[in-house]
Amino acid sequence: MDARALADGAWRRGLTPEPALTVTAWADRHRRLSSKDSAEPGPWRTERTPYLGEIMDCLSPGSAVEVVVVQAAAQTGKTSAGLNWLGYVVHHAPGPMLVVQPSIEMAKRFSRQRLDPLIEETPVLRQLVAEPRSRDSGNTMLGKEFPGGSLILTGANSPTGLRSMPVRYLFLDEIDAYPADASGEGDPVALAMARTATFARRKVLMTSTPTIEGFSRIEAAYLESDRRRYFVPCPECGLFEPITWARLRWPKGKPQQAYLACDGCGAVIDERLKPQMLRAGRWQATASGDSRVAGFHLSALCSPWRRWGDIAAEHAQVHKDPARLQAFINGTLGEVWQDQAGEAVPADPLMARRETWDDLPAGVKVLTAGVDTQGDRLELQVVGWGDDEEAWILDYKVLVGDPSGPRVWVDLDQALAASYRHVSGVRLPIRAVAVDTGGLHSKAAYEFCRTRHDRRVWAIKGRGGAGVPPWPRRPSRSKVRTNVYLIGVDALKDSVAARLRLTEPGPGFVHVHRKLDAEYFRQLTAEHAVTRWVKGRPVRAWALRRGQERNEALDTLVYATAALHGLLALGLRLNEERPARGKSPPAVVRSKWLERAAL
Repeated sequence: MDARALADGAWRRGLTPEPALTVTAWADRHRRLSSKDSAEPGPWRTERTPYLGEIMDCLSPGSAVEVVVVQAAAQTGKTSAGLNWLGYVVHHAPGPMLVVQPSIEMAKRFSRQRLDPLIEETPVLRQLVAEPRSRDSGNTMLGKEFPGGSLILTGANSPTGLRSMPVRYLFLDEIDAYPADASGEGDPVALAMARTATFARRKVLMTSTPTIEGFSRIEAAYLESDRRRYFVPCPECGLFEPITWARLRWPKGKPQQAYLACDGCGAVIDERLKPQMLRAGRWQATASGDSRVAGFHLSALCSPWRRWGDIAAEHAQVHKDPARLQAFINGTLGEVWQDQAGEAVPADPLMARRETWDDLPAGVKVLTAGVDTQGDRLELQVVGWGDDEEAWILDYKVLVGDPSGPRVWVDLDQALAASYRHVSGVRLPIRAVAVDTGGLHSKAAYEFCRTRHDRRVWAIKGRGGAGVPPWPRRPSRSKVRTNVYLIGVDALKDSVAARLRLTEPGPGFVHVHRKLDAEYFRQLTAEHAVTRWVKGRPVRAWALRRGQERNEALDTLVYATAALHGLLALGLRLNEERPARGKSPPAVVRSKWLERAAL
């Protein structure tokens, strides 16, 4: 098709009134799911996730709603609903659209893994979006052109992308992972929303899994909406209620047998009845709000891909460990986490519970270490890990010497090569090390890690802020050609602080050895979470408490925890049952994951 024909077609479509077809009807008629991004490839069926119907219909031109807010758990289909809307816009209501992901890298991943399969598998879209065969095709990783409109993808960390053009349609995905400030130019959500100001018939979709109460963007947006919940009928009495965690029950010790209890008649509702209940369900507003802003809350309890029994079993595994419980509350229930970890952890109770052991305790399965680089020394902490990330602080060393010279690095290499005798008689080596490369001696730290990367001695840099994961999907590259792993120090400190508060051994508990002195505990508890206001938004950050000057004990524990996350990314399964070797405890026997990760 030549340029004149394309222009003529676009002009004619611009004069044609938008069809009454809804996003839901379009998806059921045209959308096909790819095996690249779906566990159920084939034609889209809204009846599979009926709770998505009203969300998509609010994004249709015939709806008076301008802003749709979706606070949701993972695996509920919220991103698929957004993709259906993108396809609808390209095919039926063309105009300028902006999709914002937390970062440029995530925008590229979204384009490759979600947007490209949407176009490739949907014939009506494949005809409208040119194939990316040439530089001027109008189809790039971060930009798609189609008759009557264009779709731009950007990251919330890119102020240039956020103010690039006016848009009628705006898709803000996973907004709780956005940075607080877009490179000094303000709140990325506000910057993006400003792009829609000139359009009277704009549509905005905000989605996210929530994070911490009071700091969650999606929570704030949902609270300003009409706060809709999905009510389903009881098969016995017909009472409409949301499917909530409080209504889930199971026999003692048997979470896999979980069922739903009706608050009206007390009926026991089996999991097999969930599909028919969802099909008969309806959204109900639970608050009065701006009629132009529709808010939806979705829990994984509604998901057709998550069994109630599996969710109950997951809770049974994590409920004693605050760090993993938060992930359950946010990612499975779609609720905000009420933070307590940010409060100062007192040192005295930690010292009072010190323990004594000579050989490694039976529960220890794998060792990691964290290294902090200072101007005149290196500090090293070695941690043992067991089931459910129960931890034992095994060793703490201060290696005095100038990090700009080789001597102290030789001492560190020797310390990392040491092995620790287990109570069974087996000696366990340090399996992974995270070395801080910030400060004045980054070049020497990079070189140390570069030559030992095969031993899993990893160069790291801490990055603060909400939404930064404890361990990245892939490393960055330093100027000296060394892999550098950007770790989420705030998330890691939240986890460490929450676990230090635990008082009973078990999941997440931190055991401390009697040889650790008072100075160690002062440094371990030197920080607390504070609230700072950045461009008018509350931002949570970790800072030294008044009167505290040193925090190396905390930092090295954080780095050792990051190293554990690096092993988890390689396939480590701490809870994997291992066969016994004679009378040795299962914890010390080499397992399949060790072979897979070549540890």
